[in-house]
Amino acid sequence: MSVMTADGWTAVVDLIERVMVDEDLLPSVVSGVRANVREVAVLPPSDIAGHTRALLTAATRALAARRGPTEAELSFVAELGVTRARQGVPIEAVLGAIHVAERAIWARAREVARAEGVDADRLLDARELYDDWADAVRSRLITAHRTTKATADPRPRDAAILRRLMQGGSSAALAVAEAGLPANGRLWVLVARPGFDERYPLCAIVDDLFVAVSARMPTARATAGLAGPAEPDQLAPARNLALAALTTAESTGRTGIVHIADVAWQAALTDRTDLAGALLDRHQRARATLGPNAEPVARAVLAWLDSDRDVTAAGASLFVHPNTVRNRVRRFAEVTGVDPAGPNAWWLCRTWLREAT
Repeated sequence: MSVMTADGWTAVVDLIERVMVDEDLLPSVVSGVRANVREVAVLPPSDIAGHTRALLTAATRALAARRGPTEAELSFVAELGVTRARQGVPIEAVLGAIHVAERAIWARAREVARAEGVDADRLLDARELYDDWADAVRSRLITAHRTTKATADPRPRDAAILRRLMQGGSSAALAVAEAGLPANGRLWVLVARPGFDERYPLCAIVDDLFVAVSARMPTARATAGLAGPAEPDQLAPARNLALAALTTAESTGRTGIVHIADVAWQAALTDRTDLAGALLDRHQRARATLGPNAEPVARAVLAWLDSDRDVTAAGASLFVHPNTVRNRVRRFAEVTGVDPAGPNAWWLCRTWLREAT
């Protein structure tokens, strides 16, 4: 690292602090993380934003003092690792999200540095110090995540059986017999996040997800995705459908057990972030026309759809008059040219609200 005067270092720290307080930075970072790391996209934007802000603040303090991470900072990082492990987010996705955030933040720092005439070598020195800090942070994060995963599942035998069930073929047939499931029966597959507090005769954490297979339709109050009934040799695709139902339930705010058949078209739409981007671009002018009213209009359309197009029920859920719902739905149709009763309306409004958070 090159030698830098105190004044030079202060200039770099001031620049980084100005980048940190940029009101547009955090929403942009969160949007980039959710668009590029699929496993993280199901988390609430406020969750991602809160942890990103905390890591940014800790990194800035470390750079200002030209030091590595403190034990308090590492404890916070360990808690993040535990949280993500319990949420079922793979460690690769956690590190990928941090990488996407880092890339966006340092790109913004370089832009500001050029505009304000801060020497590029000074910014490089700061980046090298940050990389040293980040290496220690990543190490603690990985350790905490792996430790949590290793102790999360007390039923390794069930996990082994479930893995064989998902392989299909003769391996699945033997696993069905070992689990005591009906060989010619039709089975249900349930998928939830780790921490799901319901237990079934055959359930375990498999690939960072709570998975259960049952000969009877499962019941629970916590959020989970469900598929079936399916033949034993179709449990792998059923598991994928159950995961799609879970992801859709989380993105649409549904609770309880959600069968994929009940959210089939929503699952098909929410799985394609590239198409969501195209939809946003197509109706960018409409959103600009609505301005600050875009969010209440979107909420009205979604409430109207969720209540089976009943303006009275939708108004009650939003605490507004039914005529307000009616007018907002009509306004949406006028500005966008989209049928408010169709799936594109649901998708566009969900995307607008997601972008607004």
